[in-house]
Amino acid sequence: MSFTSEPSRWGDVYVAAAARGITVCGDFLAATALALALQQAGAGGLVVSGLMLAAIAPIALLAPVAGRIADRVDSRTVLIVAGVAQAAVCTVLAFVGTPILIIALVALLSCGLAVTQPTLAALLPAMVRREDVGRAGGINQTAFSLGVLIAPALAGVLVGRFGVRVPLLIDAASYLSLVAAGLFLRTRRGKAAPRTAGARWRLRDDRLVAVMTLAVAATVAGVGAINVIEVFFIRETLHASTTTFGLISGSWAAGVVVGSLVFGRLTKRGDVRMALVLMGGCCLAVVAAAGVPNAWLMVPLWLVGGAFNGGLNVCTAVVVAERIPEAVRGRAWATISSATQTGGMIGFVVGGPLLELFAPRPLVAAAGLAGLAAVIACVVPVRRAEAMSARRAGAASVGRAEREIPRLRPMEQGVSQPAGDSVGS
Repeated sequence: MSFTSEPSRWGDVYVAAAARGITVCGDFLAATALALALQQAGAGGLVVSGLMLAAIAPIALLAPVAGRIADRVDSRTVLIVAGVAQAAVCTVLAFVGTPILIIALVALLSCGLAVTQPTLAALLPAMVRREDVGRAGGINQTAFSLGVLIAPALAGVLVGRFGVRVPLLIDAASYLSLVAAGLFLRTRRGKAAPRTAGARWRLRDDRLVAVMTLAVAATVAGVGAINVIEVFFIRETLHASTTTFGLISGSWAAGVVVGSLVFGRLTKRGDVRMALVLMGGCCLAVVAAAGVPNAWLMVPLWLVGGAFNGGLNVCTAVVVAERIPEAVRGRAWATISSATQTGGMIGFVVGGPLLELFAPRPLVAAAGLAGLAAVIACVVPVRRAEAMSARRAGAASVGRAEREIPRLRPMEQGVSQPAGDSVGS
């Protein structure tokens, strides 16, 4: 699937990972700061869920356009232009106080993420040899997780001392790392990428990837409401401070770091069944969190859930890198992200209104159980997809073997040629 034939470019892997880690740190810093600021200002669950919805809706809605941009436009141009634009939008966001304007600007900011996310994801397999894709994915996910780990705790401290403006300005500066990545990465895609038959790829062309994507999206839809409920559960039900909230949120990311490192070293081949097991582990951690009497008891649960999450990210990246043609990886990642974010949107839409009707604790349990039910429902479709994929692979192998057998001439097959067919004396 078009990995590099040269030695793996680990310098590019680390540059891309650093850019992703820095920008995601800025993103989560801003998101956490805005959620805390809105909650402190008396905003209800509907406003917070609206904010989170604005942060992911463009990723889901712009997938067809974003994927084509990632595949057809020079990756250097995409990263530089998007980085500058996002920095400008976030700077304006730092000086806005009206909730409706905040939500609109967050949606605009997410439009850039819709393009840069598949661009960076599609670049990674082109940087390394096939046997190194798991390790490269682990490095990328570790950088992502470190950014997520640092952001909530930093947001809790900064909002408590300076308000929301300083975190947003830091987020604006973080987008300049995309510009730096565009300038320094040697690996490039897009305009220079070969146009192949794979350019017509659609998600349903690979049943196993399609079912895996459906499983992830369904699980995220089930458990996604926790992202809205969490701030109210920790702050109001468990009576934790903003700093404690940031540290608890960061513990999930700490687990993702560990999971990314471990599974990045161990994962050599894509395994969709393993992805289901890891999804189930994430959901079980959420179910267990619903019963904690003290906020600090969420830390070990979030560490375990995060470790499963990190392994899931690496496993998914390896499956996509192995099975998707290189020329359309941008579109593939955009499509998969769209499905996942759509699942998240469902969770956000459901979570806000439910907070107006029920206490946070039972909602946490319900979110975890809904995600677990989605995982169980996807077990049979995954098995069927694996069986179908194996049959197709076997048929393709037989076909290749038949084509490789040389055609024997009639005399070599032991069949006499008719006399009238002979040439010469």
